[in-house]
Amino acid sequence: MSTQTDTSTTAVTLGDQPLTVEQVVAVARHHAPVSISDAAWGRVRESRAIIDGLAEDTVAHYGVSTGFGALATTHIPTEKRTRLQRSLVRSHAAGSGPEVEEEVVRALMLLRIQTLATGRTGIREQTLRLYLALLGERITPVVHEYGSLGCSGDLAPLSHCALVLMGEGVVRDATGTKGESAAALAAAGLAPVQLEEKEGLALINGTDGMLGMLCLAVHDLRRLLVTADVAAAMSVEGLLGTDDVFAADLQALRPHPGQSAAAQNMRKVISGSPIRDSHRDPEACTRVQDAYSLRCSPQVHGGARDTLDHAARVAGWELAAAIDNPVVTLDGRVESNGNFHGAPVAYVLDFLAVVLADVASMSERRTDRFLDAKRSNGLPPFLASDPGTDSGLMIAQYTAAGIVSELKRLAAPASADSIPSSAMQEDHVSMGWAAARKLRRGVDGLTRVLGIELLTAARGVRLRAPLEPAPATAAVIAAIDAAGEATDEAGATAPGPDRFLAPDIEGAVTAVTEGTVVSAAETVTGRLE
Repeated sequence: MSTQTDTSTTAVTLGDQPLTVEQVVAVARHHAPVSISDAAWGRVRESRAIIDGLAEDTVAHYGVSTGFGALATTHIPTEKRTRLQRSLVRSHAAGSGPEVEEEVVRALMLLRIQTLATGRTGIREQTLRLYLALLGERITPVVHEYGSLGCSGDLAPLSHCALVLMGEGVVRDATGTKGESAAALAAAGLAPVQLEEKEGLALINGTDGMLGMLCLAVHDLRRLLVTADVAAAMSVEGLLGTDDVFAADLQALRPHPGQSAAAQNMRKVISGSPIRDSHRDPEACTRVQDAYSLRCSPQVHGGARDTLDHAARVAGWELAAAIDNPVVTLDGRVESNGNFHGAPVAYVLDFLAVVLADVASMSERRTDRFLDAKRSNGLPPFLASDPGTDSGLMIAQYTAAGIVSELKRLAAPASADSIPSSAMQEDHVSMGWAAARKLRRGVDGLTRVLGIELLTAARGVRLRAPLEPAPATAAVIAAIDAAGEATDEAGATAPGPDRFLAPDIEGAVTAVTEGTVVSAAETVTGRLE
């Protein structure tokens, strides 16, 4: 579950195997190149031939010769069908609010391209080639925060992308400059397309936005949960807690795999700590049990890990899906279906919001213990150099507490809500896009809470001098000191008079975000799981 092999520059080929979470991240975040296999192009042409064969059929076919949603019973004559597709995209590009992040839009585009490349949607080859070119040229459609109900796909976000294929709408180019899509296409030597039968639906009917955000969250949370183990171990060490409760035989009595992995990580980080060795004598150390936020860290972190593993499995299943309505089946039928409903993805997005809120809550409690002289086992109040004159890290805990409070609010499930739409034709929706958006905010919040715990634990450990910390702890402290904008030559974690604290916090957050906390620990421990 720790740092993964770097695949950020590895080319991704669509059409032969489902995408992985790592490939989605590589394309979305690191702009890895993308291509489509020859076999996939063959399937695209075959399915398009099936759609073309239905164009003159006297039997109505949804999205080919009918309207959409509640208007599905309206027959559309041949001469109006290009207008039908154009009108679909224009009317559904109804997003509002702030722009969505580039990496989210790129993930959404990649996943829609992957589905189109399955040959199950009836897209034309030239339309798909243009979509692929947009991704390669880093022409990123402007997609907005609001607009998707997570059923019938992420309609508005995907429509803003489809609009660009028509030479309409707004984009950002590779430099981040915002402008009209027609100009961006022309600058890249690309020509817009005129959509034909079924193509509008094929472009907008999928769970790609919520799935893309799930993939990004799974990737980030894998790193963050290992970071949480490192932070918890450092807190146990700095608060003169015991690692005896992390013993493998005790963990085996409750055989949850995530719990076992978390406890193993914590044992590795504390291993060889002179601070820990200083209070092993049961006659000198009268404390029988540590507080839950220390003693039960493997149980909470482990439950989060197991939930994350479930979410990753769901992401894997969805990455293997071909979602459209209607869909071209393997035997050539064109059938309506409900596979666009985002419930399976929405549920795990909400599950993850719950567990990250709880991991952050436990982290903040460990931070608070360091700052309370009645519970910190001999450390000065708020880890201040001159308590009273100095406030130490008092307000860092406020920051963490404020974030945790918000994370608890964000843990309320979006998927439990549903507002009917399309004249009651679409009478149950998943709200998966909303679940994904709040999870992204939650991932950022957990990152910051862990950064504050690490900063606090590092200072607490340093205040145990002349006792030395565990080698892994020392490596992490050095990494935090080297990160960001520490304003003291001694480093962000060094005890001393009060100084401008925000840069020290941001330095610790950067060390978490960039993975340097885990990497530093692993230089001593070896791979953390």
